[in-house]
Formats: sequence, C-alpha cells, structure tokens
Amino acid sequence: MHDKTLAQQSQMLKSSQTSSVELVNHYLERIERLNPDINAYVSVNADEARVAAADADKTRAAGNAGALTGIPIAHKDIFCTKGITTTCGSRILQNFKAPYDATVVTRLADAGVVSLGKANMDEFAMGSSNENSYYGPVSNPWQRDRVPGGSSGGSAALVAARLAAAATGTDTGGSIRQPAAFCGITGIKPTYGRVSRYGMIAFASSLDQGGPMAQTAEDCALLLQAMSGHDVRDSTSSTLDVPDFSASLDRDLKGLRVGVPTEYFADGLDDGVAVAVQAALAELEKAGAILKEISLPNQQHCIPAYYVIAPAEASSNLSRFDGVRFGYRCENPQDLEDLYTRTRGEGFGDEVKRRILIGAYALSAGYYDAYYKKAQQVRQLVSNDFTEAFKEVDVIAGPTTPTVAFKSGEKTDPISMYLNDLFTVSANLSGLPGLSAPCGFSDGLPVGLQLVAPVFEEARLLNIAHRYQQITDWHAQSPAGTD
Repeated sequence: MHDKTLAQQSQMLKSSQTSSVELVNHYLERIERLNPDINAYVSVNADEARVAAADADKTRAAGNAGALTGIPIAHKDIFCTKGITTTCGSRILQNFKAPYDATVVTRLADAGVVSLGKANMDEFAMGSSNENSYYGPVSNPWQRDRVPGGSSGGSAALVAARLAAAATGTDTGGSIRQPAAFCGITGIKPTYGRVSRYGMIAFASSLDQGGPMAQTAEDCALLLQAMSGHDVRDSTSSTLDVPDFSASLDRDLKGLRVGVPTEYFADGLDDGVAVAVQAALAELEKAGAILKEISLPNQQHCIPAYYVIAPAEASSNLSRFDGVRFGYRCENPQDLEDLYTRTRGEGFGDEVKRRILIGAYALSAGYYDAYYKKAQQVRQLVSNDFTEAFKEVDVIAGPTTPTVAFKSGEKTDPISMYLNDLFTVSANLSGLPGLSAPCGFSDGLPVGLQLVAPVFEEARLLNIAHRYQQITDWHAQSPAGTD
C-alpha cells in the first residue's frame, strides 16, 4: 500500500479495497522498522493515529468522507499540535506541548487526514541539510551517507521512504523545495499569505510559508486545497478565494511560455543537474510549451539579501525564548541576566546562535541602514525582476538546487551551505509560489526541476508538474531498502 500515491490511496479507501486503520497500521509498522536508520520522525503518536483512523472509517461508512479522509500524513515539527510535543528541532522546546493546534493542522484534520507524528527538522527551520536538529541528523533514503536537505528534511525523507503518504513542510528560503529535490519528491511553496501561519512557529515572518510535500503534484493539489484560505488569526493571510487546484491539473500545456533564466545555468551548477533539467525542459517543449531565454539580473544578490533579512527577523522572533515563559530553563540561575544567558546559550544550537547574532548586528544602531535597509531595497529589485519577466512568460523554470544531495558533514563552512539556496530564495523574497518536481538522477541521486509562477498561480504550477509527471516516471521511483 505504501507504494501508492495519496490520490491512489484515496481511491482505494473510497472503493473499500483497504481501510484507514489498515493503512495506518501498515505505516506504523514501517516507521518502527525503518525510521531508526533514517531518523525522519522525532515523535510518533501511534495510539492517537489509530483512534483517528477508526473515526475516519466510520465517517467514510456514513457516506461523509472527502478525498483526504483517512489518509496518513506527518506534520513538520514546527506546527503546533495540541497536547503533543512541538519542538522545532530544538532543545529549548524539547518538552513544549502547545495548548492549541496550528491552522494548518486544524484544516487538515477537518479534511479527515490522520497524523502519524512529527517530522524532524533543522532547528527553528535554520538549515539546508537537516544536520542542525537537536534530535540528530536525518539520512537521505536514497543514500544514507547523504543529507536529505533542509529544513524540512524529515518531511522529505519520510515521504521518499514511504513512511507516510505525505507531509507538511515550511519554506523560508527553499526549505520545502530543496529537500523535495534532494529526496526525489514533489513539494510546493505557495504564495505568501495563501496558507495561514497561525501556530507555525516563526523563523522569519515576512518569508515563512507552509506547504505540502508528497509524491506527486496531484497529491500536493489535494493537500494544498485543504490547507489554504483566509485566517482571521493571521494578519498576513490572503482574503482571495481559493481555486480548485485539482480541476486544472489536466489543462493542456500548448502555448505555455516558459522562461529559462540564463543566470540559473551559469558557474556553480553541477553538470549532471544541468543535463537532467535541460531534458525536463525538452519534455515540456514536446508537450507544447514554448521555451524562452530570460534574465533575472539581480539573482546574484539574492543570497546576501536573504541572509541579512532572515536572520534579522529571526533575532526578533526568537527573543521570546528566554527561560521565563515557556520552554527550556537553565538550572539555578544566579540572576535574571544569568537566566537569559545560560538558557539561550544551552538551549540554542550553533546555527541558530549564528543567525541571531547576525540579525542583531544588522538591526543595531549605526548598521541598520547599511545592512537591513539595503537588503530590503535589494529585495525590491529582485521582485521587480520577476515582475518584468512575467510580462514575457507565464512561468519560470530551472534547477531547484545547484547540486544533488551532498554527504553528511561535507559542508562545514556556513557560506557553502547557504549557497544551496541559490535558486530558491528569490521566490521567498518576492512572495511568489514555487514548486519542485523530480526530473531525473545524477550519480544515482534525485534532481529537482523548479517552477516559479506569478502570485496566487499555484494552480498553474501544479498543472505543469502534473502534465510532466504524466509523461515521465521520475516521481514514481523509490529508494532501495525501503520495501
């Protein structure tokens, strides 16, 4: 059953070929057997999942089921879940149990999904390799000595290893798309504001966005449908109506104008990745799309701008973790300053500390204009590049990442690690929707094709990816050793 897509499992449930209880028990057995080697889950709520599955079967028997009723998924451990530990991959929240559910969790539960547990992640979503978790690194199911990407590496790895039908993720600078590419699955970052951030523990508030990760674009469409919509509890939540993402999946690609930025195929792009992406673009062309070379002249400034803005917002958001109100607290503090210093020093990992320091420096008096203000100005230039490009093309395509998954422990220099986000951060800086779909292999490891569209055009991305997946089978490949 685990080799079926979410959409196929939905049909199996509908036709009574299986039950939600059977599906859940099947996945729980696989998690018990395979997760110790992959470390994709930080917690598994088996008892609660079985109860929810039984309830889903009753709902289906009563004729009240939807497409997602009884489907087992996992939540990234950044989404608050009532009564269940939500840690953000950090020691500072290792015993924190939220008193409420995130809106994403509530909406998916209302749609009938069954939560199997919480997925491992880089601490506070800061990382591109899932090596920064307090609960240990996650292994890439394709090659266990490789990273799965980050920060949603646990979500990507568990979907690739077929330890859930799908998973939720968050994307601040590529954290859905990059691990999706590394693990050979499909992941979409919606337009900023499409999915509520209420109950999603903040990293960088103007960049964070939740989204689905699954085997196929069809699966992501079903999940995104349930996740999306206005939320009065999130002031940045869009009030626009949510379209039926599944309704346009089969739309013809004839005449679709696909922009291919020259900057995406410059120095730094691995040859094997380039070959796979070019082959994918050729398939889109065969399907009727029109390829057009374009330029995004400020692409080179995306990484510096992002790594000023994101740490600045993080330094503010993470100031709440001080040992006073909730979370980890150091033992026997001598005074208030000692409480703050030791709690944060002991509770945060190195990467989180690094970004807090960078952010605090960028926001400090005397440096605000030189760094943070300048980065925001660059952000506008990046957004302007996309605005101009979309006057000529309908969608922009290229590689999701410059390389395939690298070896664990290989990138010890923060700058080289940050460059993994080279092609993804621009969509976050501009608030645009982006999707990564598997498009081949290089050295036995998955390669991702990235698609970026104008704001609130998620349906277009899902349509293109779905049509591509109808003529290729990269999305159907699974790692050895996960049978």
